[in-house]
Amino acid sequence: MSVIPIRLYGDPVLRTPAAEVVDFDKELRKLVQDLTDTMQDAPGVGLAAPQLGVSLRVFTYWVDDELGHLVNPILDLSDEQQDGEEGCLSVPDLSFECKRAKTVVAKGMNMYGEPVTLEGSDLLARCVQHETDHLDGIVFIDRLDPQTRKEAMKAIRESEWFGADPLTVKVSPHPQSSRWL
Repeated sequence: MSVIPIRLYGDPVLRTPAAEVVDFDKELRKLVQDLTDTMQDAPGVGLAAPQLGVSLRVFTYWVDDELGHLVNPILDLSDEQQDGEEGCLSVPDLSFECKRAKTVVAKGMNMYGEPVTLEGSDLLARCVQHETDHLDGIVFIDRLDPQTRKEAMKAIRESEWFGADPLTVKVSPHPQSSRWL
């Protein structure tokens, strides 16, 4: 089991778009295992590689006893919306009402480079959107309405963990390339 420290809001890696995964190798499989172990230890319902300081497009999820991961996700979102409480392991102990698409179809790859399609609604849809946002350098606070965002920022500034020194960002040794889809 390998539990890695989770990066907190304010760490620049959380605002940096992640690189597409191009090598489906032992290093990627280790990253997926680290993400899974850390997510389950937290516990959380999702965790993206940037939250561990690795700027690659991969995340894990654990929703309704379904454990999985997705590499290089591309989302197709429903027009129907849902409101719901949302939190983040990088914004500990805080949650806020956040609007998301009700359903999602996510296409990507597994850690072996095989195509995967993940379809979900409600919590799974929220999780997939939240984690894919992390891969794009977006934190869920960015999705809040202006008043709620103001309240969230105040709560973050007042939290014990805010302003802690960020850890060193790990840069992928893999070259970047264009999207595979």
